[in-house]
Amino acid sequence: MILALTVCGIVVALVVVGLFLFGLRRRLIQRSGGTFDCSLRWDVAEQSDTNGKGWSYGIARYNGDRIEWFRVFSYALRPRRTLERSRIEVAGRRLPEGEEELALLSDAVILACVHQGTRLELAMSEDALTGFLAWLEAAPPGQRVNVA
Repeated sequence: MILALTVCGIVVALVVVGLFLFGLRRRLIQRSGGTFDCSLRWDVAEQSDTNGKGWSYGIARYNGDRIEWFRVFSYALRPRRTLERSRIEVAGRRLPEGEEELALLSDAVILACVHQGTRLELAMSEDALTGFLAWLEAAPPGQRVNVA
């Protein structure tokens, strides 16, 4: 009986520590400001599927002329993807369809982009999209920006 209680206590403590570390990591990422919730689907086909597969929920952070994207369900402090402003080309935007509505946040807008020849999709709120497009268009003089 004592062994079972000890094991249960250890399991509960590990779960609490794991949740604390998730929260601490998110706090560290958001510490510098300029973050927004953003789902990412990397290396998509030209005709994107609406089956909801391939989306990863994450946090994006503005860092100078780059967007750093972090997975939410990870302990890594380094970004999973880094997108350079001068290399992002916006191909269009659309609303989630079919099963995508279940895979993404309720108010998400999907932005189709090309980054260094790789097609990707970003899903974010309308407010985050407005900020993202303004950030793209605010590139320093002399930089090429492609916003459709």
